[in-house]
Amino acid sequence: MDTDRTASADPLGATVEFLTAELRADLLDRWNEPQRRYHNETHLRAVLRAIDALEADGESFDGTEVRLAAWLHAAVFDPAGSENTDKSAALAERVLDPAAPVAEVARLVRLMGGHRVEPGDLNGAVLSDADLAVLGADPDTYDTYARDVRHEYAHVPGERFVAGRIGALEGLLERRSVFLTRAGRDMWEKQAHANLNRELGLLRAGGFPAA
Repeated sequence: MDTDRTASADPLGATVEFLTAELRADLLDRWNEPQRRYHNETHLRAVLRAIDALEADGESFDGTEVRLAAWLHAAVFDPAGSENTDKSAALAERVLDPAAPVAEVARLVRLMGGHRVEPGDLNGAVLSDADLAVLGADPDTYDTYARDVRHEYAHVPGERFVAGRIGALEGLLERRSVFLTRAGRDMWEKQAHANLNRELGLLRAGGFPAA
């Protein structure tokens, strides 16, 4: 492991191989851009904490590759644009030291565009589960996440947003499981189903998680 990782330590300051001080600062500037309400530094921190939790619960993966991909997975984010995931992967290919596992980091970043992870892809499963861990958070945290996503996509008309959101939530619930790792299922699966079904009920009734 690159450094001691404890629940109390801020993972944004943890050592990750090939994440130089200059690159860390540039990425944090990106994660704090004003158009971000959910895909911001708070989300990055939560993803890194979730990776630490999966590791602590025994999941096997390459910590350097997955953590670098976490830092880069939404480094480019324009709510009104398209291809954010591909652009983030391209950024990874540009800014990482050639000695770093550039191809694997870029592959992992691109996976986050649809969370379509093949069986046996341990790195992909851990990053996907960490990115989706908010779905299994307590109801208040989940509702904040849902409202923040709506804020980011405020330019999308209400009916269109609701239809897309319902489709996305239904797609998650139709999976064999939301989470791909054993640890992720143990920690977050039950609460994720409760949260997703509750939001679906609100959306279908014409409501949304209360402000």
